Amino acid sequence: MRCYLHAFLLCVAFAFFSLLYVFSQLAATLEDRDEWRRVDDGAPRGSGHDTGRILRKTPGLAGLGDREGGLDRCKSLSVSYWKPYWRLPADVCGVNCLLESSLSERSGSDAEQHKDERSHLAVVACGSRLEETLTMLKSALLFSRKPLHFYIFAEDELHDGFRDALDLWPRTFQAKFTFTIYPITFPKENAKEWKKLFKPCASQRLFLPLILKEVDSLLYVDTDILFLQPVENIWALLSHFNANHLAAMAPEHEEPRIGWYNRFARHPYYGKTGINSGVMLMNMTRIREKFFKNDMTAFPLKWEEILMPLLQKYKLNITWGDQDLLNIIFYHNPESLYVFPCQWNYRPDHCIYGSNCQQAEQEGVFILHGNRGVYHNDKQPAFRAVYEAIKKHPFGENMETSLLQPLEASLLTTTNSYCGRASHLFTKRLKQSISSVQREKTMERTSR
Repeated sequence: MRCYLHAFLLCVAFAFFSLLYVFSQLAATLEDRDEWRRVDDGAPRGSGHDTGRILRKTPGLAGLGDREGGLDRCKSLSVSYWKPYWRLPADVCGVNCLLESSLSERSGSDAEQHKDERSHLAVVACGSRLEETLTMLKSALLFSRKPLHFYIFAEDELHDGFRDALDLWPRTFQAKFTFTIYPITFPKENAKEWKKLFKPCASQRLFLPLILKEVDSLLYVDTDILFLQPVENIWALLSHFNANHLAAMAPEHEEPRIGWYNRFARHPYYGKTGINSGVMLMNMTRIREKFFKNDMTAFPLKWEEILMPLLQKYKLNITWGDQDLLNIIFYHNPESLYVFPCQWNYRPDHCIYGSNCQQAEQEGVFILHGNRGVYHNDKQPAFRAVYEAIKKHPFGENMETSLLQPLEASLLTTTNSYCGRASHLFTKRLKQSISSVQREKTMERTSR
């Protein structure tokens, strides 16, 4: 009897200290949040989306241009690459001040139209990802008909490389996009732990709603993404969100027999096979406003409150870093996730053991995701062929002759692999995108 009593007392003590630890982490998170707000309150405020508390069903396309003074803030040429903590003040330009200044000189109606039509695209680059990221941005620009704004989060040593490369792109293409470069930024507590989670800097994406407070909606993509159709097509999925949806992602696997989460995960995950966060469409206003159900407290937590306790609880059980944390969050909040088909995030898993993405079989691949480094090795030559074709394509050249035809020739040499045999899916939608661009160019020439 005494042994049972000792065991019971040990269990009670363990439960008590576990709760004490969780609440201490929550307290630290709340202190950090208060500090962010104090610093944030010290910066000039614009008319950003934070002022309203209404959940938006449709996407708000306003971004940096919505700050006080709009694009005119760049006329002072006050440029900053870094402003602790989390944001640039409204009266300080991003690194693309000259580009934004040229936009501000347009007529008011033209600038307003540009602002309303923009798709907002974010990427996080660390280490040797400069060239890969530029190729991703290039693919976004080649096929999109509407203007884009790039939010580039990168290590300090990559900033000059991005700025120099983007400034060298032809002016006709520069007119289609603006960009802002940000430093890699994590909460000061456990910053090193966040940065090293899974891949260098990958967990930065978790903090985008807290950093880009003026941005209502955002498309985040990994550096190893290639767009095979216009960005505005996936951006349009925001209009499919219901009143509860705040993010959209694709399943991690289509075939449970080869799924990772359902076979190996030691933590909760979304749905039958989990979700992949390499392509993540977000209504960030809703993310900032929602209280998330969780398995750590009896009460829901806001986004900035849930991340650190979640990491502390599961850090010994997660393999894929921040993606695992997102799976845990949406396991407890499934009503908040809109799941789009695999053709929007097509990876080697969809063809390595035979084609298993039915939507891609029907309509082709919309977005190619070359994870596992397949753009830079010979394990999946079909994926590498697409990457090399887009990277080598000269801006302004005829895409049918300088991109599509060389790509199709390269893909013919990859049929010894399962993905190579499915490579016709890679070019199915790409052909339509290229034809659409070529038709537009022809119409422009004839209308002159």
